[in-house]
Amino acid sequence: MIKRFLLLSLLCGICFTSCVSSKVHEDLQSQYDAAQAKNKKLSEDLRVTKSKYDVELADLRSDFNKLSAERDGLKKELELLNDKYENLKNSYDALDANSSSALSENSKRNRELLLALEEKEKKLSVEQERLTKLQKDLASRSKRIEELEGLIAAKDAKMNALKTAVSNALTNFEGKGLTVEQRDGKVYVSMENKLLFSSGSWTVNSEGKKAVQQLGNVLSQNPDIAVLIEGHTDNVPYGGSGQLTDNWDLSTKRATSIVQILRENSKIDPQNLTAAGRGEFAPVASNATAEGKAKNRRIEVILTPKLDEISKMLQEVD
Repeated sequence: MIKRFLLLSLLCGICFTSCVSSKVHEDLQSQYDAAQAKNKKLSEDLRVTKSKYDVELADLRSDFNKLSAERDGLKKELELLNDKYENLKNSYDALDANSSSALSENSKRNRELLLALEEKEKKLSVEQERLTKLQKDLASRSKRIEELEGLIAAKDAKMNALKTAVSNALTNFEGKGLTVEQRDGKVYVSMENKLLFSSGSWTVNSEGKKAVQQLGNVLSQNPDIAVLIEGHTDNVPYGGSGQLTDNWDLSTKRATSIVQILRENSKIDPQNLTAAGRGEFAPVASNATAEGKAKNRRIEVILTPKLDEISKMLQEVD
């Protein structure tokens, strides 16, 4: 009876561990998907808004040039009407002694000309107001586009500097399964498992821990960088036993091990860290060769600039 009770307790413990592991995996994957979606949306919003402003700026410049030409035309018409008015006034003075009918006709023409002049002046005043408003709108939009371009340039410059700092910090590990590259506005630090783990294990070895700690020193100086740690495996099914069930569990556990080392650095904000497992579903090489499988068994640390400032500007524009 006691043996049966102990066996039942052991089975319940195994099931509970598996459920907890699955829940942790699902939570981490959900956080990663949300972070990916938010980053993608912000980047897309930035490109769409900049494109929209470029079109609006071109339209405003076209309208400005058109109104400027209309204003110049009105000025010329006004000058011609002023000349005609002076001629008629001179004629009126000269014909002051003429018949009352001729005088009346001149008087009528003068009144008509004065009305025409007043109408043209009003129209010119309205067009000038429109032109002034258009100039202000054009200046405001141009300034906003310059601010957005400045933020983008600053973000790119910061990521270039971060890539250089990471490369310099990890130079002793390059050629040992570690690479650093920059693409799509992010910095990718890839570490093959041979630098970090033994086969089937998620415990980081001493050499790998040094590399992660040196990376952490750089990250501690860049608090506005989001850090995503992804675990990856090859397509060989996980053959171990115990609390892990498959490659996805193993990749998640390895990613979490890297996070724990980074958290030892008190200057790194834990809110900037995200761990996720990708299993064998995001290979960078073919699994048909041993070399390709080695490249696929890796940890990728993806460094992304926070887009809070750009996102706030986009919201203000909308």
